[in-house]
Amino acid sequence: MEFSKFKKSPYETNVSGYRGYLVVLNNKMIKDLDNIFESFNKNRIFKDKAVLQSNHQPEDIIHRDEQIKQMASILAPVLKGERTSNLFLYGKTGTGKTLSIQYVREALLKRVKEESDFELRIEYLNCKLKKVSDTEYRILAELIKKLGGEVPSTGLPTQTVYSRFIELIDSEKQLIVLVLDEIDQTVKKISDNFLYNLTRLNSELSKTQICVVGISNNLTFLDELDPRVRSSLSEEEIVFPPYNALQLQEILNKRSKEAFVDGIVQEGVVAKCAAFAAREHGDARRALDLLRISGELAERSGSKRILLKHIDEANSKIERDKILDVIKSEPKQFQLVLYSIIKLIEERKNEPIFTGDVYNYYQNLCKENKTDILTQRRVGDIVQEFDMLGIINVRVISKGRHGRMREINLAITDNLVKEAKKIIEDFLNYN
Repeated sequence: MEFSKFKKSPYETNVSGYRGYLVVLNNKMIKDLDNIFESFNKNRIFKDKAVLQSNHQPEDIIHRDEQIKQMASILAPVLKGERTSNLFLYGKTGTGKTLSIQYVREALLKRVKEESDFELRIEYLNCKLKKVSDTEYRILAELIKKLGGEVPSTGLPTQTVYSRFIELIDSEKQLIVLVLDEIDQTVKKISDNFLYNLTRLNSELSKTQICVVGISNNLTFLDELDPRVRSSLSEEEIVFPPYNALQLQEILNKRSKEAFVDGIVQEGVVAKCAAFAAREHGDARRALDLLRISGELAERSGSKRILLKHIDEANSKIERDKILDVIKSEPKQFQLVLYSIIKLIEERKNEPIFTGDVYNYYQNLCKENKTDILTQRRVGDIVQEFDMLGIINVRVISKGRHGRMREINLAITDNLVKEAKKIIEDFLNYN
């Protein structure tokens, strides 16, 4: 009887055993994590990873001397408090536009601080950010915030926000240069009226003057504007050509010496990075990302050096991330067109689909989501953009007397299609 008082029930035995199992499992996990962290600490690949980040501002910008001198010449009058012509910088992603204007900006502000007695403000705004680019209201609210004012993120008439903006900047004598990066994204999402209103503000200001520096990846951006808006800009233009493979290699060699421990990069790695990026329109940002991610993959795998195989792995990862980022950041209309393509291909299975099919499906989706329907021509343009991004393949097929048709196929893996579909369904609140 005494023994039975202390004997555990089967339930208690099971619970006790399970708890013991959890303790062992937890101890094993802690040990595994300790091994990972210890291996990470011992395996030193990076000396200064920040050097390979896209927001790093180097002391000198190679292969952009001509463009920097042009910008300096055009913007130099601001040192005397004079408003300059509006300036537009064009070039593909990763051609040094933002880096170069930031370099000139710092030089101008330093000079003004040392020699001038008036206020010069040079404010940078990335118009592609979702919280900024959705509406004219939000862009103005963000500019007011950068200039030291405050306005609710929503709730006021846009004209009231303009009045607040004018009141804020015209309270003292100053010159304001607004650097609007990815300005084509704003025009695409709202309208070119914003640019027109911005450039016409000077006529309402008594103490302050504004000039605009626009940055665009779209070389034909200004050509697509309303002639009235184009006329009001009085702009100067500077084009940033893509870097070639040798220029990219020189940029990467310079950065890699600062970023990595000596002797850690296998011969041929930098050249391969440059070659990959040169194929992508001479994109230096992509080249730097490739090199950084290759280093991170080498570090995680416990490799003592960054090898050529790490470049291939990094390239695959960037391709995947780039496509998903594009899908996440595109406007609702773009997502509806892509979703129409994905659903049609799922439903038709082995049968081909054409742009007309996509447009019909897209119209129904718009009605279902209570969204304005774009014209068939505009949807055709969006399809072409997806083709350029490598998300789909478009093949023109001749039908003889019946003209030509564009056949559409997905160009991404099944796993990516599933992720893309989920992103869009979450955005559209589909179950």
